[in-house]
Amino acid sequence: MEKDQNRLSRAVVTTKDGSNSIFVPELDEHYHSIHGAVQEALHVFIGMGLDHCQTEPIHILEVGFGTGLNCLLTCLTGREVFYHGIEAYPVQQEILDKLNYSKLTGDNKNLFKSIHNASWQSHERITPYFRLLKDQILIQEVEFTEQYNLIYFDAFGPRAQKELWDLKVYRKLYNAMASNGIFVTYCAQGQVRRDLQSIGFEVERLPGPPGKREMLRGTKYDR
Repeated sequence: MEKDQNRLSRAVVTTKDGSNSIFVPELDEHYHSIHGAVQEALHVFIGMGLDHCQTEPIHILEVGFGTGLNCLLTCLTGREVFYHGIEAYPVQQEILDKLNYSKLTGDNKNLFKSIHNASWQSHERITPYFRLLKDQILIQEVEFTEQYNLIYFDAFGPRAQKELWDLKVYRKLYNAMASNGIFVTYCAQGQVRRDLQSIGFEVERLPGPPGKREMLRGTKYDR
């Protein structure tokens, strides 16, 4: 982004399902849907993404690690997972301490702490079945060595972070995906759908989470 996100202010807010999100006033952007942060994550990334992946163990890439909510919910499914989260601008600890996800997901305070206490740029075993690598890096600078079965694309929207909603980024992600890999995002813009289709994804428009009519899921099939 043109603005240095490390210098932007962040405020914790409560969304309509009672779960917290973060608001960035300078960008007029929330980290999650104001209609429900946990509801959105469960619908978009777990329900429409993880639940449609039959591979085990599953390799997941998240673009926009943010608060770690998607990571926590994925870990709680009990699936055997290698999880690679990319976040150029990690959320400050004092903000993370105010989030209520662990209370809303069954008092998983220690698990949420373990996810955020894991060292950056280091492979960490969070549970016997869940391995985590957090990378503090721009997506444009990542050199992928894994083949991913599922990608959570959870960047800020195209209005605020247009450099991530770009053909070069999509192509890079497509090339890092295994056959039959799935790409999910909350965004349903027509241009995003057309761009994903142009590089080879078979794209579906699916019902969105509360407060949003549609979302997108792309699949990489063998050609």
